[in-house]
Amino acid sequence: MSNLNLQSMTGYADASGRQGDTDWHWQIKSVNGKGLDVRLRMPPGFEPLEVEVRKQFSNRFKRGNMQVGLNVERESAAGIPTINQAALDAVIAAAEQVSKRIGQPVQNVEGLLSLRGVLENSDAKISEEEQGALNTAVLAGLQSALDALQISREGEGAAMGRVLVDNLDQIEALTKQAEENPARSVEAIQARLGEQVALLMQSANNLDADRLHQEAAFLATKADIREEIDRLFAHVEAVRELLNAGGPVGRKLEFLAQEFNRESNTLCSKSNARDVTAIGLELKVVIDQFREQIQNLE
Repeated sequence: MSNLNLQSMTGYADASGRQGDTDWHWQIKSVNGKGLDVRLRMPPGFEPLEVEVRKQFSNRFKRGNMQVGLNVERESAAGIPTINQAALDAVIAAAEQVSKRIGQPVQNVEGLLSLRGVLENSDAKISEEEQGALNTAVLAGLQSALDALQISREGEGAAMGRVLVDNLDQIEALTKQAEENPARSVEAIQARLGEQVALLMQSANNLDADRLHQEAAFLATKADIREEIDRLFAHVEAVRELLNAGGPVGRKLEFLAQEFNRESNTLCSKSNARDVTAIGLELKVVIDQFREQIQNLE
């Protein structure tokens, strides 16, 4: 299991470039999510790219909440100032009214042009051909950002994989300890219950000895944890297969973590030996660590 193909849902990536007189910059942040949720923030004019952008994400990832932003800055090639005639007429009319009322002349032309809305800078419009080239460059940049995001998530996934393998080895070792513990055998349980029955017989002469022994045998069988041990071993094997297979296995591992927890709880409740109970409690600690790790796995 040295090379596990796993991805964390946490990652960050960005990519920048320039097309003509336009600079663009992608920024992507990925965090935990039940499914794939891509939240896009794109500037006006780039809405037609949204479908393709979402498609690129769904082709790469299966889970994670993605915050995706595209920033575009275009140099003003022309920057030619134009006069908003309607705004200028309104300003002049208002100025003339004020001038008549206060007996002062209308302010100079420079002052009028400095008023908001009178003088505007009109940027040169981009042609369809230029917009197409820009869109192509922006989408190519997205591919670079997605490559970086995947590498980021795989790096964290590899680190998580090593921790998961260690947790799994501990779960398997503890299960073996429970299996090999002499206190968990039916004979040992029957012996302990037999001692308790003997104490009861000494304290009360009217108890039915045969009935007590029958109940003791039933409790001894009920307290056997063979099935729990077998299921724990089976779950360990299933997890190893999933980790070796790699890919988006987080949901399946979450289910197996629940099964691990269920079996360890049953093992603790059925055990009437201190050593086996201690093993069960330690199992629960390791299983909790295992569950915490897979919460961030794709």
